[in-house]
Amino acid sequence: MPRIEFTPQLRRFTETPVVETGAATLRAALEAAFAVNPRLRGYVLDDQGHLRANVVVFVDGRRSSDRIMLNEPLNENSRVHVLQALSGG
Repeated sequence: MPRIEFTPQLRRFTETPVVETGAATLRAALEAAFAVNPRLRGYVLDDQGHLRANVVVFVDGRRSSDRIMLNEPLNENSRVHVLQALSGG
């Protein structure tokens, strides 16, 4: 089953559950995680439903280039990692 995990940095703001889901696409996997914790949506997606500029997603170790539709296919063993960029000096 595909598994989605979130960066530890998000734990400062809200729960970041590890979710196993039967989702076939990245968007569906994200929606499964948002169903567990709706507050997480605002940290990951903007008001248009696109990935926020400071969020990067890796699917099976490869950076996802689709920031708008989020239709990247997942397979039964996919691992999705959602990372929030850090800034500082």
